[in-house]
Amino acid sequence: MSKIEKVLATGKTHTMHSSAGVTSRGHNGTLDIALSPGNSTTPAHVFTTVQPHPTAEQLFAGAWSACYIAAVGLVAKEMKLELPSDLAVDIEVDLGQTGADYFLQARLNLRAPGLPQDVATQLAHAADAICPYSKATRGNIEVALNVFTS
Repeated sequence: MSKIEKVLATGKTHTMHSSAGVTSRGHNGTLDIALSPGNSTTPAHVFTTVQPHPTAEQLFAGAWSACYIAAVGLVAKEMKLELPSDLAVDIEVDLGQTGADYFLQARLNLRAPGLPQDVATQLAHAADAICPYSKATRGNIEVALNVFTS
């Protein structure tokens, strides 16, 4: 994998898990996505955009964060772990350039306030192992996985 020498654009999302469902929000308010579980009778997703339109990097980060936070929920259920009410995932996807070539890189930040660091880290890595977006990017782009418990 090549390292990015110059970042051209960054798409950021903040995805929160709650009893009402999952919400993904762009860092500058340009993209809000309300997601529902697959067995729900409500629409699978609702996109609300505000000018300017979201970037491809932001859309990718939003989809990845929604998938990743669902994987966190599955792993937590298997671990019989109660997730904190303010659990969140922040994903940043950079579009960058090295020479004439273009690349992506990403940072996944799991925020699990109140969980022990070792438990949250185990949760984050187990979710990363089963998340289809994480699988698709593994070995293809640079990805940093960070865990915050405070």
